[in-house]
Amino acid sequence: MKKRKIEVFTAGCPVCEPVVEMVKSMTCESCDLTVYNLAEQCDTQECVSKVKEYNITSLPAVVVNGELLSCCSGRGVSREQLVAAGIGSAA
Repeated sequence: MKKRKIEVFTAGCPVCEPVVEMVKSMTCESCDLTVYNLAEQCDTQECVSKVKEYNITSLPAVVVNGELLSCCSGRGVSREQLVAAGIGSAA
């Protein structure tokens, strides 16, 4: 039986750790879990290339079988949101 490949991307911070622990607690024998702490980076830079490949824009993020979960996509700071908040324009 093929195992489910789960990748968790974290910054190793207090916001990310509960997500990492939740995913760890939910994994079963059918799961192959890898946790990438981007604050420490990885020797091979594989974690950095995976962030680009999966288009991860905020952390924590969870990828299952090569697909970024919908709860983890489309998040992060955008230029449009900053402009809409008035950043960059005189008051």
